[in-house]
Amino acid sequence: MSDEHPSKMKEFLRSRQKLVDEALDQFLPRANTKPKTIHKAMRYSVFAGGKRLRPILCLAAAECCEGTAEAALPLACALECIHTYSLIHDDLPCMDNDDFRRGVPTSHKVFGEAIAVLAGDALLTFAFELASLVPGWPRYSMKNVIRELAVASGSQHLIAGQVADLESEGKKVSLPMVRFIHESKTAALLRSSVRLGAMSANAPPKQLECIAEFGRTLGLAFQVIDDILDVTQTSEVLGKSAGKDQAAEKATYPSIVGIERSRQVAKKLTEDAHAVLKPFGRKAEMLHHLADYLLDRQY
Repeated sequence: MSDEHPSKMKEFLRSRQKLVDEALDQFLPRANTKPKTIHKAMRYSVFAGGKRLRPILCLAAAECCEGTAEAALPLACALECIHTYSLIHDDLPCMDNDDFRRGVPTSHKVFGEAIAVLAGDALLTFAFELASLVPGWPRYSMKNVIRELAVASGSQHLIAGQVADLESEGKKVSLPMVRFIHESKTAALLRSSVRLGAMSANAPPKQLECIAEFGRTLGLAFQVIDDILDVTQTSEVLGKSAGKDQAAEKATYPSIVGIERSRQVAKKLTEDAHAVLKPFGRKAEMLHHLADYLLDRQY
């Protein structure tokens, strides 16, 4: 991250994370709502210490397009619910079989596999309940909003990436296939995060197009960095099992082009993300800072 406004950036992250956490706490059913087990499990994974990257990007995009964080908040929370559901299911023994996520035992280690599956299902469904709370805007109806979430998390994007990821394990995979996995599994939801923020601000189509391309390139950079960190960091720093990609012979950038080349790819993608924000001028300041922050992160 540039040294220009690190304190401003930290304050933005802190304040938006707090806003999202408080909203999620209000929106989600209480832990004692019947049946208690499922609501405890949903809350356990949602409040296990995530960075809230997707909701924060959603709020930042809304503000970049001269909207408000408040208008985008239900969508920001919906995105976090979808992301958390995908992590719960990713960690299951039938998928990536991981014991830790965000520094704590994974959902199935605490509640058992059946409840973990259902907690993921419930969070995915609840995301659409949250999205239905927004009124829609002149350029973007409720239908547009629901479709945006559904397509990003469906069989041609998020789930497509999960399937391709599983089917590529232990195989010699091409770089285009790795890119497809990254674009589907990670970049699609990040792209929708900023798109939904822009929609909540009733952004003109041209602005929405720029924001979408920013989200796509940022999402790719984010996943390349994630792949690098899996190789270079410890489990303690990551809050999840390090070295899992190598152990499972996953299709990743480092496994194909090596760590240094992967760093160059992430840097170039981040530069591309910066470039597409040019039409926004200073209004995109926080999105620029977020892009640098994600490139330089250590976990």
